[in-house]
Amino acid sequence: MIKILFFANLREKLQSSELSIEWPIENTVLALATQLAEQGGDNWQLLLAEETVCAINQQVAERDAVIKDGDEVAFFPPVTGG
Repeated sequence: MIKILFFANLREKLQSSELSIEWPIENTVLALATQLAEQGGDNWQLLLAEETVCAINQQVAERDAVIKDGDEVAFFPPVTGG
């Protein structure tokens, strides 16, 4: 099982702050984002956007990073400053 967190405007657009799903095999962030986007509908396509940032166990991760059972995965929009 993995825990998935959504932050900032992603949480609002997806109308969800977190999910827990079975994750029986090791697979990538991109595979997870694709699975969620296919199951969730139009707004969930935001997870596939290049600018969406992902973290695994509170460490920023690339799309090809592997997610293992028990991991916490977070998606959030890019941080902007001014």
